[in-house]
Amino acid sequence: MRRPFVTSISGKGGSGKTMLTALLTKILIEHETGDEILIVDGDPATNLPEALGIEIRKTIGEVVEEFKKSSQEQSFSASFRKDALLEYLIMRDCLVELEHFDFIAMGRGEGEGCYCFINALLVGILSKLIHNYTVVLMDMEAGLEHLNRRTDRYVNTMVVVVDPSKMSFKTAERIREVIVEVGLKVNNMYIVGNKIPQADMERLYNWAKNIGYEVAGVVPYDPLIEEFNTNGIPLIKLPSSSIAVRAVKDVAKSISLID
Repeated sequence: MRRPFVTSISGKGGSGKTMLTALLTKILIEHETGDEILIVDGDPATNLPEALGIEIRKTIGEVVEEFKKSSQEQSFSASFRKDALLEYLIMRDCLVELEHFDFIAMGRGEGEGCYCFINALLVGILSKLIHNYTVVLMDMEAGLEHLNRRTDRYVNTMVVVVDPSKMSFKTAERIREVIVEVGLKVNNMYIVGNKIPQADMERLYNWAKNIGYEVAGVVPYDPLIEEFNTNGIPLIKLPSSSIAVRAVKDVAKSISLID
């Protein structure tokens, strides 16, 4: 098995990125791989904690806003850099260390230009953290901006989730193009279908092959996911008998996340 394994889970908004990230985390934990795992919520919406059933103290965006508003910003000695203090605060307040994995969330800021700044901070933090883990799963924001900002620069496996919509397929095509344009060096690029009808399977595989993706699997519609989301139950608590969990286990094997 390849290690370290750093994967970015991308796609159109609502395609199922957070669901896939949560269930891949579940599979890793239950498979008892012995990996040191970091889960990154790179989406400003910050929905992954609920899917994983965890509490977070603060996002990077929240720490940045507090830092900007605090008197600390005006009270540095000449020998202490502001960026060093900000990084310390992020590591102290944003990195959540749990029994089976660690977690950090990007969140969003308020001011103009703050979003790009928070992305830059996330990249800097990842550059230091990534060497401490054998598996890093990154649930990225919808669309393409994380690629343009090179938030995925340390990724060796790209997973793009597509739902049946035409826009979802177009987003996946554009992700492939932008990866080439910005020069990201990704070893493996996969498509995971979400709720793709059986009648469209052949089209999915042919389309993926034509644009340079490998299909890692398809997650069928699972009424339990809708039930859990409606009732606010973390997806990581789905039973192993769930058809979505079984499908994601096959995806984990296809992308070499587990044996």
